[in-house]
Amino acid sequence: MDIRERLKGYTIQDDRIGAVSFFGTFVFYFATLYLAIAHQGTWYLLVPLMVVNGLSAVRLYVLQHDTGHASLFKSRKHNDWAGEALSVVTFAPYAAMRHNHNMHHSHLGNLDHRDTGEIHTMTLREWEVAGFWERLYYRLYRNPLVLIPLGSLYTYFIRYRWPKSALSMWRSVVLHNLVILVYMGVVVALAGWNGLLIWFLSALFGGMVGVFMVYLQHNFEDTYWDRRPDLDPRLAALQGSSALDLGWWLDLASANIAYHDIHHFNARIPHYNLRKCHQMIRDEYGLPTIKWPEALRSFSLKLWDEEAERLVPFPKKGVTQSAVAAE
Repeated sequence: MDIRERLKGYTIQDDRIGAVSFFGTFVFYFATLYLAIAHQGTWYLLVPLMVVNGLSAVRLYVLQHDTGHASLFKSRKHNDWAGEALSVVTFAPYAAMRHNHNMHHSHLGNLDHRDTGEIHTMTLREWEVAGFWERLYYRLYRNPLVLIPLGSLYTYFIRYRWPKSALSMWRSVVLHNLVILVYMGVVVALAGWNGLLIWFLSALFGGMVGVFMVYLQHNFEDTYWDRRPDLDPRLAALQGSSALDLGWWLDLASANIAYHDIHHFNARIPHYNLRKCHQMIRDEYGLPTIKWPEALRSFSLKLWDEEAERLVPFPKKGVTQSAVAAE
């Protein structure tokens, strides 16, 4: 049986599970935020609560991601309502997020449309002809000590205030930003500026976890890039997207989005089916998984080598493209 046929049964949404996940995560998020603020003078309680709150924010973002694919609930209307509600906490304006992410799915693995990806990847050939300043910028950009903390700060708190493609939906983006201001005002009114700082640091940590996972979803050694007409969408989904086996707790926090290969192959599969779906077909179809050692090593890989068809580190000084490809 074709893999697409095998996955059909997993695309059926269960509104009961979706509602428990949606409302339960919201309750957990606000409960941990309240407890963190209430225990702000006790650091050994405050720090763990902020970490858990940040992880619950990651889960809320993945639920919003599901609503953008109309996969959290059966009804498109209910998905849209949930996506708008989640956007207040995730800071991602729903309509713009949905549009931009669907563009990412449409051009996955296409070297001629890398602008639709979350994290930019240069080719080895482009690196070889790049000037000093372009190389310096890219080195800093791909440095995990810059990419993860500053990427979180920039993406969630600055870039999402006016994301790509926002011009065509500017009213919803402006309204979203106004609601964000009201939300921040409520936090200050109820918990003071210290409460806002606790919220901000928790959200920043959650954003860092999000950037970490987004990087690993498509940046690993045996990922897939090509150009049309040779681009194979099936390979782009199953080979160009990772399945991260980083532990049950991270699966829970990230609503199983770590099984990104299955998600890209069929975005209609809701998050609560991704893990068991991947486990069902992993051995049968030889789907690889990335564990912690390979995940951490992936941050040393910077450039796509079109000859070797793999992601490679920055070449050592004096090493040519052909030499790297021959290794």
